[in-house]
Amino acid sequence: MHKSQEKNKKDLNKLDVIFQNDNLMVINKPSGFIVNRSETTNGNTVQDLLEKEMSFNSSEEPEFIDRSGIVHRLDKETSGALIIAKNSVSFRDLQAQFKQRIVKKEYVALTHGGISPAEGEINANIGRLPWNRKRFGVLAGGREAFTTYRVEKTYKLNDEILSFVRLYPKTGRTHQIRVHLKYINHPIFSDELYGGRKTARNDRKLLKRIFLHAEKIVFQDPANKKEILCTAQMPRELSNLLEKLESINII
Repeated sequence: MHKSQEKNKKDLNKLDVIFQNDNLMVINKPSGFIVNRSETTNGNTVQDLLEKEMSFNSSEEPEFIDRSGIVHRLDKETSGALIIAKNSVSFRDLQAQFKQRIVKKEYVALTHGGISPAEGEINANIGRLPWNRKRFGVLAGGREAFTTYRVEKTYKLNDEILSFVRLYPKTGRTHQIRVHLKYINHPIFSDELYGGRKTARNDRKLLKRIFLHAEKIVFQDPANKKEILCTAQMPRELSNLLEKLESINII
């Protein structure tokens, strides 16, 4: 096991709770862990830890129990803000907020290449690739997907430009940000699935995980409809890489 994975395993021994009340909690999920348990998952998941730390009333709705209150998902290597409901009523309300696009999400990513224009929207339907069921792509018959973005900073590494980007997905398709950035030819740093095998191999000499972090999430409290803003601190391995790039780019 790689050192970063060992650290993540220790991190997941206790939930990193960034907000909670009687009806929900928001955690900062570490990279390297699958959110929901399934027949194909090996090892502990976020769901396993939730079941150890929380008690779920068996009289609650089956879907709420089956998912241990987890309202949405993040990819295994993606870190950041994840909402967990503590009861069925909150679970249903939060699910509805996602479907109605009330929930606002903000991600940060490091991508290959200089993105132009520096601000814009990617509007491209996404679907599972028929020839590779593990991957998604831009398909005419896919589901609508929108992502707006803003380039915060650019760096130079080994004669290549890298872009530090903030992204605001308006829809929640599987792998949406990763697919959209690949679609505009700016795949995410260390993305083994969409960045190209050779590129990802070189990236992972510097960063052993994908540079994608769900930094902020805004939603309504199911109890009183007041807005809640949660910010998940960027993991040290990501901020370390940015600091290294800053030092390289000092003129």
